[in-house]
Amino acid sequence: MIKVQAMFPMMVTPKLQIIKDYYHTVFGFTAVFYQEDFYLHLVQPSSGVQLGFLHPNHPSQPDFLHPKMEQDGYVISLEVDDARAAYTYAQAQELDIVMHYKEEQWGQRHFILQDPAGFKIDVVEHFQV
Repeated sequence: MIKVQAMFPMMVTPKLQIIKDYYHTVFGFTAVFYQEDFYLHLVQPSSGVQLGFLHPNHPSQPDFLHPKMEQDGYVISLEVDDARAAYTYAQAQELDIVMHYKEEQWGQRHFILQDPAGFKIDVVEHFQV
């Protein structure tokens, strides 16, 4: 068995600077590694959640990591304590809300944002049904 210590998705996009600013401002992520023409690694200090963003066509990477990632069919889910408060914040900041706040019968309150690279972010709170 392979022992896993952490997990983070890695998305391929050329918009590393604007992504770095967005996730810092909106979710409090800190860049622990950043080279604008190569890679951005973000960590959310209070939760330890990590995200990676790779610049397309970087010569150090294999060919399958050269194309920009398709945004549809992929979602980043970030769990929060209070989805309604997060939704109110998103509205006040005029963030790109692509699915408005909903309460699901299976025990989720959530809404979906779109970041500046086009990736979808499901901001979700779980509750007992």
